[in-house]
Amino acid sequence: MKALHIKLLRDLRRLRAQVLTIAVVVAIGVAGFVGMFAVHASLLEARDSFYRENRLADVFANVKRAPLTLRNRLAAIDGVAEVKTEVVFDAQIGLAGVDPPVTGRFIGLDLAAVQQGRQGLNRLTLKRGRWPEAGGALEALVNDRFATARGLEPGDTVVAILNGRRERVHLVGTAASPEYVFASQGGAPDDMSFGIWWIDGHRMAQIFDMEGAFNQLALGLEPGVAPERILPEVDRVLERYGAFGAVGRDRQLSTKIVEDELSQLKVMGTVLPAIFLAVAMFILNVVLSRQVATQRGQIAALKALGYSDGAIAWHYIQLALVIAGLGVVAGLGLSVVIGQGMLGLYDEVFRFNRLSYITSPVLVLLSVLIASAAAAAGTWTAIRAVVSLSPAQAMQPPAPPSYRATLIERLGLGRHVSAGTLMVIRNFERKPLRALFTVTGIALAVALQISGAFWLDAINHIIDTQFRRVQQGDVLVNFHRPVPVDVVRDLRRLPGVIEAEVYRFEPVRVSGGGRTEDTVLMGLRGEARLMRLVDETRGPVGLPPHGVVLSGLLARELQAGVGDRVELEFRLWNQRRAQLEVVDVVHTMFGKQLYMELDAMNRLAGDGNGVADAALQVDPLELDAFWQAVKAAPSINSVFDKSSTLANFRDNTARTMGIFSGVLTLFAIAMAVGIIYNAARISLSERAWELASLRVLGMTRGEVSVLLLAELGVELLIALPLGALAGWGLAELLMMLMSSDAIDFPVIIEPATYASAALIVLAAGVVSALLVRRQVDRLDLVAVLKVRE
Repeated sequence: MKALHIKLLRDLRRLRAQVLTIAVVVAIGVAGFVGMFAVHASLLEARDSFYRENRLADVFANVKRAPLTLRNRLAAIDGVAEVKTEVVFDAQIGLAGVDPPVTGRFIGLDLAAVQQGRQGLNRLTLKRGRWPEAGGALEALVNDRFATARGLEPGDTVVAILNGRRERVHLVGTAASPEYVFASQGGAPDDMSFGIWWIDGHRMAQIFDMEGAFNQLALGLEPGVAPERILPEVDRVLERYGAFGAVGRDRQLSTKIVEDELSQLKVMGTVLPAIFLAVAMFILNVVLSRQVATQRGQIAALKALGYSDGAIAWHYIQLALVIAGLGVVAGLGLSVVIGQGMLGLYDEVFRFNRLSYITSPVLVLLSVLIASAAAAAGTWTAIRAVVSLSPAQAMQPPAPPSYRATLIERLGLGRHVSAGTLMVIRNFERKPLRALFTVTGIALAVALQISGAFWLDAINHIIDTQFRRVQQGDVLVNFHRPVPVDVVRDLRRLPGVIEAEVYRFEPVRVSGGGRTEDTVLMGLRGEARLMRLVDETRGPVGLPPHGVVLSGLLARELQAGVGDRVELEFRLWNQRRAQLEVVDVVHTMFGKQLYMELDAMNRLAGDGNGVADAALQVDPLELDAFWQAVKAAPSINSVFDKSSTLANFRDNTARTMGIFSGVLTLFAIAMAVGIIYNAARISLSERAWELASLRVLGMTRGEVSVLLLAELGVELLIALPLGALAGWGLAELLMMLMSSDAIDFPVIIEPATYASAALIVLAAGVVSALLVRRQVDRLDLVAVLKVRE
C-alpha cells in the first residue's frame, strides 16, 4: 500500500465524525434526487403503459344531446382514427349504513363489445369480480378506488335515483379506467363521495331517454396528428347540439391532475436535493481547507521526498471523493427506502395496472457525477493551497493572523465590552466568509423545514377559503334538469333546512384580447350568503346588476381588465352571444371562471329562469331526517355534503402531507447538525492552542466552552430570521415552479410554522454544541501546547 493511501486511511479515521456528518448530508441530497426522480420515472412509465394498454382517447367532448348519426361525420374528420360515443349521467346513490347520499357517474357500457374483446377507446381493466350481463337485474362495475374507500364488494346492492326513478343496482365487479384515474366532479378528487359506475349501455339509454343519442364523445387520432388541429372541427360538428367544448387529453380533468402531480414531484426532486449538495460542497471546502492548514509539515515532507503537486492534490481530492462516495452509497440505499415508500402512497392514489420501483443506471451515474462534482468543487480552495506551498514555506509554521482593533474598539466602545465578547467579534472580522457560509447553511436548514411544513398551512387556507368563506352552506344539491328559481320554497320545507339559495352554472365560450377560452359562467344572487364570491384580499364581493366579473386567472389569460369588453357565447340551449363589460376582477384560487348576477344571467341566456343547483343550511340536529327526505326526492340528481367531504379531504391530505413534512424535518435536522457540528469542530481545531492557554491561565472548562461556542451561538441566532425569510422565498419558488394555469395558490406560512422550524434547528444546534463541548472538556493541554515556534 502506498504511503499516501495509508495517510488517507488515517485521515479518514481521525476525521470520522466530520466524515460521517458530511456523508449524511450528501446521502440526503443523493437520496432525494435519485428517489424522487426514480419515483417520477416509475410513475411516468406506469402511466404511459396504462394509457397505452387501455387506449386513452386523445380528444374528449360533452354535449347536451346529439344523434348517433353524427358518428360518421366525426369519423370523416381528417386525422380522426376512432370514435366512441357514450351516455353519461350523474345520479344520487344511497349506500347501506351511510346517511348522506353519494354521487355516482353512470356510464353506458357496450356489453356486446366487451364480450367480444373490443372495448375500443378508454377500455376498462377488471380488478375484481366479473363483467355485467345484459337482461335481468341491473348490474354494474364501480371504479376500484371508490369501492375500496367505501368498502364495497362484488355482490353488494345499492339504490340509485336514475332519471327520477329508484333503481336497485347490483355490484358485480370493480374496474380501473384511464379516463378516471382521478374521479372528480370538477374539483379535488373525492373517493368517498363520488364514484364511477358502468352499466349496460342499452338499459342506460332507455332509463335516461337517450335511445339513438349520446352526450359524451371520445376520439382517437391518427399517429402524429395534433389535437389542436382537430378541436375546431369537432366543435363545428357538435355546435348545434349544445357542446361544452372539445378538449385534448392534456386538458381532460383526470389526466391534467395526474400530470400536475408528476410535475410537482419533478420540481421537488430538483430543488431540495440541490440545497443539500450545495451545503455538502461548502462543508467539504471548509473541512479540507482546515486539513491542509494543519498538515503543512506533512505536505512539506511529502514534497521534499519527491511527491509532485499533482499527487498531493489528488490525495486530498481522494479524501473528498471517499466522503462523497460514502454519501452516494448510503444515499442510493436510502433512495430505495424513500422511493418505495412514496411509490406505495402513490399506488393507493393512481391504481395503475403495474407500478414498480425502477432506478435507471443513468440516474445512478448522474447522481455519482453530481456528488463527485460537488466534492471536487468543495476541495478547490484546499487544492490551490496545496499546489501553492513550496517545501520551504510548508516547513515553517503558518504566519500568525494579523489582528487589529475591531470596529467596536475603533468607535471607542471596547471598554464597555467584555474580553470574551471582543475575542468573538475579532474572530468574526478575521473570517467573515466562513461565518457567512455557516449562517447561510443554517438558514437553509430552517428554510428546508419551512418548505416541508408550509403545505399544511396552505391546505388549511384552502379549507378556510373554500369551505367556510365561499361555501357557507352545509349541503349543495344538483337537479336532474333545470327547475324554477322559486324551488327554494320547496327546499326550505325539507326537514332541518334553515335557509336555501339557488345558483347556476353554464358552459360558455369567452373571447377577449384576441384569445378564446371555454369555461363556466356562474350566476349568483346579489345578496347570496350560502354560496358567494370571495376575493383573496377583499373578502366577499357583491355582484353588480349588470356586466360580468372575471376571475384573476381568466383575466390574465384574456389580458382583460375592468372597463374592457368581452364576448360571451352560451354553449347550450339558445346559444346566444353578447358583448359584456368587465366590471370587476376577483382573485380566486381555482379556475378561469366568470360571474354574473343570477337574474341578469338568466335574461342574457334567454332560456327562462331555470336553475339546477342550490346551497342549503341545515340544522345539525335534524340531519338524519333531512337525508331521508333527500334520498326520497327524485328530482335531486346529486348531493355534496360539506362535512363528510371536508373530513375526507383532511384525512387524505393530513396523512400525505404529514409524511412529507416529517421526512423533510428529519432531513433538515441532519443538515443542521452537519453544518453546526462541523463548524464547531473546525473552530475547535483552529483555536485549540488558544483555548488550552486560557485553561492554563485559570479559566474553567465552562468559560472556555462559552468562548468557543459563543461564535456559533451568534451565527445560529443570525441564521434563524434569515432562514425564515429564505423559507418564504423557497416556498414562493416551489409554488411558482408548480403553478398551473387553473390554480393560483398564495403562499401562506403561519407564525407557528416559522417558530417550529426555528426551534427544531435551534435544538439541533444545541445538541451539536454539546457534542463539541465534550471535545473541549477532553483537551490534552500538554499535547495541544506543544507547538512549533
